[in-house]
Amino acid sequence: MHPPVAHPYLRALGAAVAAVGALWAFTLVLVVLAGAQTRLRPADAILVLGAAQYNGHPSPVLQARLDYALELWRGHWAPRLMMTGGVGRRDTLSEAEVARRYAIARGVPGDVVYAERMGVSSALSVREAAAIMRGLGMRRALVVSDAFHMLRLELLALRSGLRPYAAPTPMSRIEAAPDARWRFVLRESLAFPATALLGGN
Repeated sequence: MHPPVAHPYLRALGAAVAAVGALWAFTLVLVVLAGAQTRLRPADAILVLGAAQYNGHPSPVLQARLDYALELWRGHWAPRLMMTGGVGRRDTLSEAEVARRYAIARGVPGDVVYAERMGVSSALSVREAAAIMRGLGMRRALVVSDAFHMLRLELLALRSGLRPYAAPTPMSRIEAAPDARWRFVLRESLAFPATALLGGN
């Protein structure tokens, strides 16, 4: 007897599943590679992606981003800082305002620290921050966040009219914890295609 022949629809479904799997694997590699590259260039501002804050104090993840941003600022890579992040549930301060206060308390003049306080997602934070920057004649941004975030942030920044330079924080608390790192990398491998195709968050 001849082996059963797969129905054309099943063959098409198998091919589609294989294609989706290959695309996901390719995206996963892109996320890892993008986070492994630091592209420091002189810029107009250092754009810092927000993260959780606790009663006016940055979380360890946010603090690591801020400390690296301050290191870049002190190294004269950019004259201004742009903090992002809105108000979380049950919070009274935005992530951006907490970040701004943190920078000022460490010697950064208040007139060079800007805050985007509306963002409740990466997409909204970058879009609102970019609008502020463009209004001030700023286009080039060193983008500071954790490594897993870089690929999607660069796409969001480009779409918002900025020229982004990836600056993943080298002292990331997430990168230091392999389980957490891969959880976020996997999440980004799904979020990036959604952002590329649909806009995403």
